[in-house]
Amino acid sequence: MRETFRGELAELREFLSRMCKLAAAAMRQATDALLSADLVGAEAVLAADAELDLLRDECEERARQTLALQAPKASDLRLVLSAVYCADRIERMGDLAEHIANMTRRVHPSQVVPDELRDTFAALGEITADMAEGLVAHIASPREGSYAELNQTDQQVDDLHAAVLATITGRSWTHGVPMATCLALVARFYERYADQAVSVAKRIEFVSTGTTPRQFGP
Repeated sequence: MRETFRGELAELREFLSRMCKLAAAAMRQATDALLSADLVGAEAVLAADAELDLLRDECEERARQTLALQAPKASDLRLVLSAVYCADRIERMGDLAEHIANMTRRVHPSQVVPDELRDTFAALGEITADMAEGLVAHIASPREGSYAELNQTDQQVDDLHAAVLATITGRSWTHGVPMATCLALVARFYERYADQAVSVAKRIEFVSTGTTPRQFGP
């Protein structure tokens, strides 16, 4: 019975890892499409989101089966329930990458991002995709401190998000209100993606250590 339960937990971790890899790939492709006004790339992100949805549903179904058949207790129960929580958050990350791709499709063939903000949005895409990929190792081998490290990275995303808002609301902005509105939304999608990744890391570390993880710094 115990070996069966361990095998089921390993399957749940594998589902989460696959979802993180897909969410990272979606963010990279969505950012590439955003910066190059690539309609084909944007539509590929939209189409690929269905796989993340299916994996989330499959993870939840496996978790329900485990709860029904294995009747886990205490820490084991937390492990199973955390898989459902994390699967939902990772699927949301995929949705946010989809939102970015959808913005590219909406304004095509125009560019969403003007030249002066290209580097900022490229950095947002790189950092957030790296955060999702970093979760794969955390899921496989949870360790104390992983949440704090990812939380520090999230601060970089927050700073870039703030920089975008400062630019589009500044006196030197010349691209008009519609473009500013689009950019504010897109920057928010990146910021929320990073927040979801941090939420997953926090839950995984809590379940593995039994204590609420702490962030570095103030």
